[in-house]
Amino acid sequence: MTTIEQWINGASYAGEPADRMPVENPATGENIAELLIASDADLDHAVEVARKAQKAWAKTSMAKRTAIMYKMRELVLEHQDEIAKAIVAEHGKDYSDAIGEIQRGRETLDFACGVNAQLKGEYSFDVSTGVDIHTIRQPVGVVAGICPFNFPAMVPMWMHPIALISGNAFILKPATPAPSASLIIARLYQEAGLPDGLFNVVAGEKDLVTSILTHPGIDAISFVGSTPVARIIQKTATEHGKRVQALGGANNHAIVMPDADLEFAGKHISSAAFGAAGERCMALPIVVAVGGIADELVKNVISHANDIKVGPGLEEGVQMGPVISADAKKRIVGLVDDAEAGGAKVVLDGRNLVIEGHENGHFIGPTIVRNVDMDSALYREEIFGPVLVIVEADTYEEAIEIVNAQPFGNGSAIFTNDGGVARRFQMEVEAGMVGINVPIPTPVAYYSFGGWKDSLLGDHHIHGPEGLRFYTRAKAITSRWPTESGAYEATMSFKRED
Repeated sequence: MTTIEQWINGASYAGEPADRMPVENPATGENIAELLIASDADLDHAVEVARKAQKAWAKTSMAKRTAIMYKMRELVLEHQDEIAKAIVAEHGKDYSDAIGEIQRGRETLDFACGVNAQLKGEYSFDVSTGVDIHTIRQPVGVVAGICPFNFPAMVPMWMHPIALISGNAFILKPATPAPSASLIIARLYQEAGLPDGLFNVVAGEKDLVTSILTHPGIDAISFVGSTPVARIIQKTATEHGKRVQALGGANNHAIVMPDADLEFAGKHISSAAFGAAGERCMALPIVVAVGGIADELVKNVISHANDIKVGPGLEEGVQMGPVISADAKKRIVGLVDDAEAGGAKVVLDGRNLVIEGHENGHFIGPTIVRNVDMDSALYREEIFGPVLVIVEADTYEEAIEIVNAQPFGNGSAIFTNDGGVARRFQMEVEAGMVGINVPIPTPVAYYSFGGWKDSLLGDHHIHGPEGLRFYTRAKAITSRWPTESGAYEATMSFKRED
C-alpha cells in the first residue's frame, strides 16, 4: 500500500517513526494509502527551515518571485490531469468537477503573477518642510494554512500563491482524507524554481492543529472549515499572538420570485444543490419559493436532478460522486430521516441509492425535502450533502426575513427578472457574497472570497486584495535629508587624498 509522507525543505520527509492513518477511496470504501502523521518534532523542523528560507526570500526581487509564479501556473496547467485524478481517488468528486476546482484555484496564481501593482506603496512629498513620507508592505513571516477536504487543490491555492509572492514562507496542513493534491503542488513548486523550505506540507489532525496554533515560529494562520472549529482557531491563535483569517460554515439560501424563469431557476438550483455532492461551503441547500410557485419550481428542479448521473468520479458521464465517508453519509441520511419523522415530505429520495459494482461506496442521490420545520436540524445545520430543502413565503419581505434570520452569511442568491427587486436584495441581504440569477456567487480571484456573521471570524476575506493585505504588514516611513544644515555642501567640498 502506498505511503504518503510529509514534504519539508524541498523533499519527501518521513520524520520520526510516525503514526499512520488510512486514506480511503469514497467510491469503493476501500483504503488506498497510508498517511504519515506529522509529530511535533516534524512541525518544529518545518518551521525551522521555513523561517530560514523566508529571510532570504523576503529579499528576493519581485521580478524573480513573479517569474516563479508564471512557471508554476504553466506547470499546474500541464499537470492538472494528475492533480484531478488524485482528487477523484481521495475525495470522490467527478473528474470534471476536479478539473474545475483546479481551474478556479489557478485564478489565484494568475492574480499572484500580476501582484506587482497591488503591492505598490504611496508617496507624499513635502508633508512638512523637507519631510517626505511613503508606505511599503512587507511579509508577515511564516504562514500556516489549515484546509478542508472538499477542495484539496483550490482552497490551498487561495492561500499559498499570495502568501509566497508577497515574501512569506508557507506551511500547509491539508485535510487528512485528501492529502495527495498538496504533495503534487509541492513538487511542482520545486520544479518551478521555488527555493526549498518555502513550501512545506505536514499532515495530521487535532493535535497537529493545536501545535500549529501555538507554535512560536508561526506568525499567521489561514483557515477554512466549520464555524465551531473556526472559533477555536481564532481564539487559540490570537491568544498566541498570531494574525488569523478563519472562514467558517454556511447554510446558503436562495429566493425565487414569482416572475423568475422557473425552468432556468430549476436547472441552476439543481446544479448548485447537488454539484460536488453538496460538499462545498457555497452549495445551495435552502430555497425560499415566493408567491405560490413552489410546486412548479420543485417540478423543474426534480426534472434536472433526475438527469444527474451518480457514480465513481472517473466513469464516463458521471456528474456527481459519493460523499467523503461512511460517517458523513450516516449523518446526512439521519438529518433527512429526522425531518421526515417530524412531518417533512421527501419528494425526491436518494437515501438508498446503490451503485452497481460500488456497493460499499458512500453514495447518496439527489434528495429534495418540503414542509420542513424551521426548528429542525435539517434546516438549521450545514448539511454538506446532496440535499435541497424547499420552504415557502408569500412575499419578498417575508422571504428576506427568513434569509437574514440565519446565523450564517456566506452566500445568498435571488432568481428574478425584476431589476428593482434585485437591487433591493443586494443591499438588504446579510451575506458576504451575493448572486443575481447566479446560485453560487463565488467571486473570481482578483476579488476576495468571504462571508458575514458566523461564516467569517476575523476581518480578512481570502484571496484577492484582502488576502494580500492579510499576508503583508504596512509600514509608513517618514524621511528628511538635512541638506540645509550644510551636510550637502560639506560632502561636495570633500577632497580625496591619494
